[in-house]
Amino acid sequence: MNDLTVSLIQTDLHWQDASANRATMDQCLEQISMPTDLIVLPEMFTTGFSMDAAALAEPMDGPTVEWMRAQAAAHDAVLTGSVIIREGSTFHNRLLWVRPDGSLNYYDKRHLFTLAGEQHVYTAGQSRLVEEWRGWRICPLVCYDLRFPVWSRNQALQPYDLLLYLANWPAVRRNAWNCLLRARAIENVSYTLGVNRIGHDGHGQEYAGDSALIDMRGDYLLQAGNLQSCITRTLRRAELEDFRSKFTALQDADDFELTNTLSLQPHTV
Repeated sequence: MNDLTVSLIQTDLHWQDASANRATMDQCLEQISMPTDLIVLPEMFTTGFSMDAAALAEPMDGPTVEWMRAQAAAHDAVLTGSVIIREGSTFHNRLLWVRPDGSLNYYDKRHLFTLAGEQHVYTAGQSRLVEEWRGWRICPLVCYDLRFPVWSRNQALQPYDLLLYLANWPAVRRNAWNCLLRARAIENVSYTLGVNRIGHDGHGQEYAGDSALIDMRGDYLLQAGNLQSCITRTLRRAELEDFRSKFTALQDADDFELTNTLSLQPHTV
């Protein structure tokens, strides 16, 4: 019945400047003044949401992965954020899940944002990630994934207690961000944390932040507004278990699986 302490970083990003963004994140992480279990950074936190992958991509043994390993060790916490990664001839918008011992796992963004041509630059992921960390099951996803409830669904074969969305979500669609985060929390009976950036990118796109932590009822536990923030909160395991024991909606959910072709197939009985 361990509780889980989570920290979120909401900040402006230097356009396509990885070293400057790592320095900014250093300053933000220094503000964490209490022990934490999980630190969440925005999508593409070293570059902003860029399609210039050929110039900006790093390998899995590059400086950002090494920086994440060092920070995870220093804080004795998992550090997660998405980065432009090159593997062979392909590029990925890759969420990295870096543990304090230096080991890592990753999730490649499944739903690529076609309105920005992301699908022409990056290779979509084919599988979801659910990580177990300090007694909690956590499902980290990326930005546009928020609009697709089937991919986010809390399923019996791969259940989770905390749903994460790392984003560069534009201010022009902030109402959708706020509504969908609450919807995902309610329908999945799960704590849900959305971490967005603020400021403007190199195309003049504005980002309003609105990072938020929402409980399994759909109630806000924190709202970051549009200011640079480093916020830490503790999630109460007993409250989650108590609510789920009394409100058993997940037991009534449709039983399905996602195949390798990403179509929905019912289980046979």
